[in-house]
Amino acid sequence: MSVLLVGISHRSAPVSVLEKVAITDSDRPKLIDRLLTSSHVSEAMIVSTCNRVEVYAVVDAFHGGLAEVGDLLTKHSGLPLPDLTKHAYVRYSEAAAEHLFAVSSGLDSMVIGEQQVLSQIRSAYATADAQQAVGRTLHELAQHALRVGKRVHSETGIDRAGASVVSVALDRANAVLGPLTGRTAVVVGAGAMGGLAVAHLARAGVGRIIVVNRTMERAARLAATAQTHGVAAQAMELSRLTEAMSVADVVITCTGAVGAVVTLADTHTALADRDRAGERPLVFCDLGLPRDVEHAVAGLPGVTVIDIETLQRDPAAGAAADDTVAARTIVADELAKYLAGQRMAEVTPTVAALRQRAAEVVEAELMRLDSRLPGLADPDRDEVARTVRRVVDKLLHAPTVRVKQLASTPGGDSYAEALRELFELKPGAAQAVAAPMEIHAVPAPGERNGATLAIEDGEVTLADDFTAGHLGDEEEQTA
Repeated sequence: MSVLLVGISHRSAPVSVLEKVAITDSDRPKLIDRLLTSSHVSEAMIVSTCNRVEVYAVVDAFHGGLAEVGDLLTKHSGLPLPDLTKHAYVRYSEAAAEHLFAVSSGLDSMVIGEQQVLSQIRSAYATADAQQAVGRTLHELAQHALRVGKRVHSETGIDRAGASVVSVALDRANAVLGPLTGRTAVVVGAGAMGGLAVAHLARAGVGRIIVVNRTMERAARLAATAQTHGVAAQAMELSRLTEAMSVADVVITCTGAVGAVVTLADTHTALADRDRAGERPLVFCDLGLPRDVEHAVAGLPGVTVIDIETLQRDPAAGAAADDTVAARTIVADELAKYLAGQRMAEVTPTVAALRQRAAEVVEAELMRLDSRLPGLADPDRDEVARTVRRVVDKLLHAPTVRVKQLASTPGGDSYAEALRELFELKPGAAQAVAAPMEIHAVPAPGERNGATLAIEDGEVTLADDFTAGHLGDEEEQTA
């Protein structure tokens, strides 16, 4: 069993495509259930953020698993398979692990080094685990990815500036409005992104924050949090959004709703209730995916809309080159450790099966001894048994220790196979002890180590690399 990743992100697709593929918190459990009912998927986890959707699945066959995940995303998004294919990337086995480690480190984020992605991966794992969709393979992968992310953030300066999608958006708003000190801000949505927005607004010194949410209780909790930062704050229901917008200087939306939350009509009404001279600009920071602000709103006089598409082009989203290199080095080091651990785990059932076989041989020979020497005294028999077991243990000690050491190296699975052959272990003996995850060795140059969905004559085929050709080389993908 190996890990298959099928994803679409800000690096591979325009916002218009991301909007269609976006998976809400309410959709995620249903989609995971559908994956688990498919024939090739045994574990599943979906990472869905404002700029990516990634499905991690443990599959027993690459092509079968790829077809099932592709079918799921096609039906969910409503995109024809060829259109989805153009923007999808696929990772398999160790390449899937490497990608998740890079994501958890913030290396693949729109704002390089942002820490939000760690909580998003943790949330994805918690959701899948609650549905019993996580087994040993995804558990170990997700937990290791979280450790990698923490290590990168603690050992490098990749997040030194504390940049995030919210902070970059507010920097853009500051360029339009001037200093945010003393201004009124509206935060639409009381989730994790909304909480981050409140924290950044408080640090910026805004004078007032209005939290708008469908659930009044959650809005009130976030408003109370803002008050602990020394900012005047209040909560409003979503039905009062127009009223809140009429007094705002900046509106940050991050709801994850399927349709637009801020409509052209509502904005017209809010603007009419504002300063009649029209001298007060209004800035929307639309961080939702799909977008929360109706596209036509950006055309209104005095209104600026800063959305995900705008932030993709912002140079502030980058990180220092040295910090990025240091983070990549940590990812490579942790990937090597992870793969070594997985290979060692693979050989453990073989070692256990070998020791079990040895124990069976010892017991059979002791029974044979009893039949030949029925008068052997119990103390003598016990001493013979202990001697035979010591001899067997000493003979097996060196090969079992050494095979574990060798298993941690690339191609180490061949040593376990040799052990099974040399000691005539039955093909199913090791699997009966445990069912390890399949981790393939790093392929030699020219060998395929991954694939991309491709369409030829209406058939789903595999391209020779992991990403669609227009996405560029691997270095650009994770930069």
